[in-house]
Amino acid sequence: MRRRIAHGLMIGLMIVGLGAAQGPNNSEASSAPSRSAQIKPEIRKQTGKSQPYQIGTASWYGEDFEGKPTASGEDYEMYDMTAAHPTLPLGSYVRVTNLHNGRTVVVKVNDRGPIVPGRIIDLSYGAAHALAFEHCGLQKVRLDLVKPQTQQRQVFQTVAYNHPVAEIR
Repeated sequence: MRRRIAHGLMIGLMIVGLGAAQGPNNSEASSAPSRSAQIKPEIRKQTGKSQPYQIGTASWYGEDFEGKPTASGEDYEMYDMTAAHPTLPLGSYVRVTNLHNGRTVVVKVNDRGPIVPGRIIDLSYGAAHALAFEHCGLQKVRLDLVKPQTQQRQVFQTVAYNHPVAEIR
């Protein structure tokens, strides 16, 4: 009995396999391109990633600075998505990517720093937490400028992370 079932299954699979191997029917048939005809390659515009503004070491600052004024005049809030940068204009936005894990966050530059040589940016505790390096203190990051025209179309969350913000019209 088992042999008959196995034999029947084998025949069924062979029939299905032959059906799949059939050539095109008349409505699907078309002439094959000749080998002498030159095929023009499709040209696609490659939209690669833009060059980073900076790559280097980031650090973070937290509770010791809570409530103290930043260079922009705003009080420091350790859970905000903010950063200190030595040269970027205050009020500008920068995308920070943790090169260790690929996490990304957009922060507002509202302070000056870092004061330690070799570091390119000081992030708020909230930004470091979102990038998952608050426990190690330092991390290699990539900075990408967020263009001013993009800033006008999008509103970035700077109060707390992981909470969507409705677009202001």
